[in-house]
Amino acid sequence: MTTMTSKTSKSSMSTTTAQTAATPAPAGHPVLRVPPVAPAAAAAYFAASLAFHTDVSDVAAALATAAETGAGPGFAVVDSRSTRAWEQGHVPGAVHLPTADVPRLAGALLDRDVPVVVYCWGPGCNGATRAALALASAGYQVKEMLGGMEYWIREGFAHETADGTERRPADPLTAPVGADDCGC
Repeated sequence: MTTMTSKTSKSSMSTTTAQTAATPAPAGHPVLRVPPVAPAAAAAYFAASLAFHTDVSDVAAALATAAETGAGPGFAVVDSRSTRAWEQGHVPGAVHLPTADVPRLAGALLDRDVPVVVYCWGPGCNGATRAALALASAGYQVKEMLGGMEYWIREGFAHETADGTERRPADPLTAPVGADDCGC
């Protein structure tokens, strides 16, 4: 009889969960106050987002694979920050091209046939967005690296400084401890 009650409870719980998901949210609900878009519109938006952005883990993995195989990663990494910020730390192999210098120096430093991944300090800075706009306006294919230098360092990737290469342990709030990737 206990088994029967258990099965009934699980079945009732599943029905209740399904009904709850189908029930409209109460007025003023903070998450669903504006309802989600149709799945096709969401798919188009997220596909476009991935065309414009990449993240530090994907860039680091591509650079590591390129180093192991001896082949290039298929893109150039551009640090759009100031010289002082560059010297404080930058992605190994990155090109230093401050945003203000894009119109004047991009042609001498970058190949128009090679996609560019641009970054700045971090998520609180729109310098990479401005640099990406300048590069795209100059005819380059460009993606912005989400998280910037802050998350590059916080996720435990090596970075070059004026004094040499450094690497900090990964911050467990931004990267999995003891794993090569987050599995996303």
